[in-house]
Amino acid sequence: LFAGDSAKVRQLDQTVTKLAGFERYYAVTGQTYSRKVDLEIVSALASLGATVHKMCSDLRLLASRKELEEPFEQTQIGSSAMPYKRNPMRSERCCALARHMITLQANAANTLAVQWLERTLDDSANRRLTLSEAFLSADACLLTLLNISQGLVVYPKVIERNIAQELPFMSTENVIMAMVKAGGDRQVCHEKIRVLSHEAGAQVKQHGKDNDLVERIRADPYFAPILDQLGSILDPKTFTGRAADQVVEFVNEEVNPIVALYGDKVVTKSAQLKI
Repeated sequence: LFAGDSAKVRQLDQTVTKLAGFERYYAVTGQTYSRKVDLEIVSALASLGATVHKMCSDLRLLASRKELEEPFEQTQIGSSAMPYKRNPMRSERCCALARHMITLQANAANTLAVQWLERTLDDSANRRLTLSEAFLSADACLLTLLNISQGLVVYPKVIERNIAQELPFMSTENVIMAMVKAGGDRQVCHEKIRVLSHEAGAQVKQHGKDNDLVERIRADPYFAPILDQLGSILDPKTFTGRAADQVVEFVNEEVNPIVALYGDKVVTKSAQLKI
């Protein structure tokens, strides 16, 4: 090319790059750019897939506890066999697509790994499937997540009920600490709490009754020194630590700067789905 004039070839690269609207070009390529590029792109989408799957798995778990529900269309059918059900179908769809996205990373890695010298043509059909499916799956997941987030329903009363069932068990460490501060022996206290906890657990699991651990603690004379503290010990807010502050900090310091950076690309209109 250009009779071997290196300067002219380099100038051609720079000119074509500028005319194409790119800031940089690959300094060394064969017949095509390195398939490492495809791997890096698909890896980013696979990482998104893992995040989507984690998020939607948590939504499905919380939905099974009836603490929240996805948006539910008027004509939507949750289960063909059980009309009352409101299955988290959107989250289930996201998990299915996300798993596919994750597997595509290995496909891109294998395509890169088996390229001979400058390139072999066994990459063509494979990457046409891999790249398109990775982007289409990501697009479907994000649209579905947008729909979920815009209409997610949370049931605080159910959450309160679930917490009330577990809170007595969660509070046992704080009860032991309070007793030690009041002069009690830690090992003796630990053994008493262990026995009472197992008795209360049996009432819940074997007899289907409510958790009565707190009542059992109140009835045991050993815990008389801290009976007036049980109210504060059992306050759910004492178990959340800095969670509320961390959410605000994360939104302000991490999320908002990214949203501002890509504000013109953020879609704010409702995402319509056919379920």
